[in-house]
Amino acid sequence: MKSINPFILLSLILGFSLKLAVAQDVFRMTVAQDGSGDYTTVQQAIDASKSFPDQRVTIFVKNGIYKEKIVVPACNTRLSIIGESAEKTIITWGDYFNKINRGRNSTFYTYTFLVDADEFYAENLTIENSAGQVGQAVALHVDGDRCVFRNCRILGNQDTLYTDGLNCRQYFDSCYIEGTTDFIFGAATVLFTNCTIHSKRDSYITAASTTPGKTYGYVFLDCRLTAAEEARKVYLGRPWRDYARVVFIRCELGAHIQPAGWSNWQGTARDKTAYFAEYGNTGPGADTSQRVRWSHQLTKEEAAKYNVTNILSPVLPVERPVEQWIKGGEGEGDLKTAIQ
Repeated sequence: MKSINPFILLSLILGFSLKLAVAQDVFRMTVAQDGSGDYTTVQQAIDASKSFPDQRVTIFVKNGIYKEKIVVPACNTRLSIIGESAEKTIITWGDYFNKINRGRNSTFYTYTFLVDADEFYAENLTIENSAGQVGQAVALHVDGDRCVFRNCRILGNQDTLYTDGLNCRQYFDSCYIEGTTDFIFGAATVLFTNCTIHSKRDSYITAASTTPGKTYGYVFLDCRLTAAEEARKVYLGRPWRDYARVVFIRCELGAHIQPAGWSNWQGTARDKTAYFAEYGNTGPGADTSQRVRWSHQLTKEEAAKYNVTNILSPVLPVERPVEQWIKGGEGEGDLKTAIQ
């Protein structure tokens, strides 16, 4: 029997071992700046995540200030990023329109955190655009479907939160979102529940660009609208595109909300096609007696249709029930233990 060269045998063993290592996909990772985790940056962990996984991939991020421009590509579906605490797990970057300098569409490249993937889940994170009041500067840009953000802080000024995707649905629960002008804008169907929406100066909160035929655009349920002391003349929204749809239900509206409530986009007739409505709001800014004539006050029966299931209903009957995908971080175990 012919003997096998020991070097060839060793190479075969090492190659086989490498294949086994590659085959053993990792579904839980930890990011820590001090080197105590699997990676020291959030992007490194995202890049190491399995594409189109058959089970959810979870990245735990320890407290720290992560100066990164993050991209979650479309191939990283079913990805969760969970911070140690919303106040101390901070992802920050400082791009803005003139800095990017890519022409008229520069706004859409200014993001700190971009999500292109479906079924993304984030919890206990601060996502910040640190550029300041220098024009358009996006903190969070979400372009995926069935994306959830829970107990997150989205910080910026103009154009803080961009929610995109013609057929995308996104859910923000118990989040804090701040900004100046049009700081929640885009075409996606988005539900906000129990969120604090904070205006930093006189301007507009929403600039929806809902596409024709959609039943729901932006829906705010049980949210609280607050403002900085210098912000005293704030509008609930203006239509960025013709068929913008925005509804506030059972929200607490501060005194900074203008009696007219809503504003048209200057130089357009979008007030003829946009749909802006309210129901059951409270607080000094909730008086509807001087609202613009083209806004709507929902009846009790109409307001009842604005629930989680209806707003985020499946596009296709084969999708998982809404009650399942909005719990994207479900089954992660004791999060505090996992990130220690």
